[in-house]
Amino acid sequence: MAKQSKSAIIYQGPSLIDGAPIVAIAVESNRNKKTGKMLQTYILRSDTDPRLASKLGLDKSICGTCPMRGQATDDPKAKQAKDRACYVLLGQGPLIVWQAYQKGLYPMAQDIAGIGESALVRIGTYGDGAAVPAYVWLALLSKAKAHTGYSHQSRNKSSAFDPALYMVSVETIQQAAQAWKKAFRTFRVVKSLSEIDKTKETLCPASKEAGKRTTCADCKLCGGNTVKAKSIAIVAHGAGASHFN
Repeated sequence: MAKQSKSAIIYQGPSLIDGAPIVAIAVESNRNKKTGKMLQTYILRSDTDPRLASKLGLDKSICGTCPMRGQATDDPKAKQAKDRACYVLLGQGPLIVWQAYQKGLYPMAQDIAGIGESALVRIGTYGDGAAVPAYVWLALLSKAKAHTGYSHQSRNKSSAFDPALYMVSVETIQQAAQAWKKAFRTFRVVKSLSEIDKTKETLCPASKEAGKRTTCADCKLCGGNTVKAKSIAIVAHGAGASHFN
């Protein structure tokens, strides 16, 4: 029997956020220096170039109301949403994966659990995993070593948010405090180190400010409530950091 590819479509169907067509694709990669070798997963609009989806606001299907998305625009010169603060560069990983998907280069997974077997899985390299039915991730993680995951959908009842899988993505201490009251762990973006609540949070050890002393693959702290540790904070970074407000 031929060995199943680790890069494959693990979900193709309606978004749990707004019902629009999306696709989730697992891609085996060790090119990301911050994360290290992990099974990356991209959640994308299946019908729209990720840059155009951002520009038109269609990325709500895979990102919900995440404030990092920026504002939709009809500016003919714009290539993506206005004031987009997200660190993910749409013209790199998301676009490459979407174009390969459009060319039919990814097979439909026959054994999702097998794809994740012995892997370190990153839920949502781009996109919010809670837009995808939970059974997909539970299968992918069933034989995996560990995972990381982040979601802005903790209040979206139509999504598949699960605190056991996801860190709650927040941008303010007030949002973090609300999540902590529910015993959820958070991943908070801050403007400076002085904002970190050291009683509840610790600085991301893979961040520049922490000296990049490890990778996500080795750290594994961002595994939601499956990890018994403080919440994580990180200083705004990447191409969109200047738009973080």
